[in-house]
Amino acid sequence: HFTPQQRPIFGPNAAREYSDAIADAVEKVMPAVVVIRTQNITKTRERFALDPFGIYQGYREIEEEHKGEGSGVIIDERGHVLTSWHVIENAVGGEVILHDGNRMSARVVGHDKATDLAILKIKDEGSDCPFVEIGDSDRVRVGEVVIAIGSPFSLQRTATIGHVSQKGRKVHILPYEDFIQTDAAINEGNSGGPLIDVDGRLIGINTAKKTDAQQKGVGIAFAVPSSLAMVVANSIIEKGKHEWPWIGATFYDVEKKFRNEIFSGAGVMIAQVWSDTPAARAGVQPGTAILSVNGIPVETKQEIERIIYNKSVGDTVEFLFQINEKEQLEIELLLEEFPGMTG
Repeated sequence: HFTPQQRPIFGPNAAREYSDAIADAVEKVMPAVVVIRTQNITKTRERFALDPFGIYQGYREIEEEHKGEGSGVIIDERGHVLTSWHVIENAVGGEVILHDGNRMSARVVGHDKATDLAILKIKDEGSDCPFVEIGDSDRVRVGEVVIAIGSPFSLQRTATIGHVSQKGRKVHILPYEDFIQTDAAINEGNSGGPLIDVDGRLIGINTAKKTDAQQKGVGIAFAVPSSLAMVVANSIIEKGKHEWPWIGATFYDVEKKFRNEIFSGAGVMIAQVWSDTPAARAGVQPGTAILSVNGIPVETKQEIERIIYNKSVGDTVEFLFQINEKEQLEIELLLEEFPGMTG
């Protein structure tokens, strides 16, 4: 006879299947995850006495060297590493450590301050690099299990598990935000590492920048969605910078109490149109109600911005406008580079 602790398990074991799926996803992605170590120089001013009595004082500049550590993920076989810009922003030197322990130098291809993303290129053209499979963050649902991989507190290649807590978060730490919120633990050193789904596909780039929410509570972390991150990454790889697309117009949200009474149920409208832009050339007017973009119904300006910013300069988008109570108009607009966004 078996005691309860010794009794063998027969039949399906949901917990074991879940555990195996998580382990398989981590094992699949881990070869593409890298550690980024940096050396930073900071300059401070120090007051010192110019005479023995300290009556006259001057200032001298002191340089201090600091070491930092972050994470990154290889996104193609050519060795392009996607990471957070703040990981390498002030670096004067550093190295990338691969999964097999090899240490490599890397050059900065470019960065984008608005999304805090950067691309490094590993200086090894001799062999193909293992790289992560790219997932579709737009299809990720709230409640899905996700895995964050990085090097928190110098504990290299740590995997933490959580869920998608919400999408489309703004926490006011970057010029443009459309974060995936997760309760997977993301701490200092995780920045730039991948957030993956249970199939081992990249759905976000973790950021460990401090927010009020993180300082006041526990279990809140954020990631740049892969749909946006890969558009930015590909633009940086091709052009050395990211060109932000726009149609030459801004949008504003209509208060819900006014939607049905005045604007035929539309939730967002054209706020302003700039001259000599795609919107102006197409005759788009301020005050025009927007029903859908690329066939996707929209109710907020953030939904429109998400669709546009997940495209590239030179792509087209289709707007469905409500002209009056009875008439609708569909217009295809070419995306041009936004003139006001700098690296």
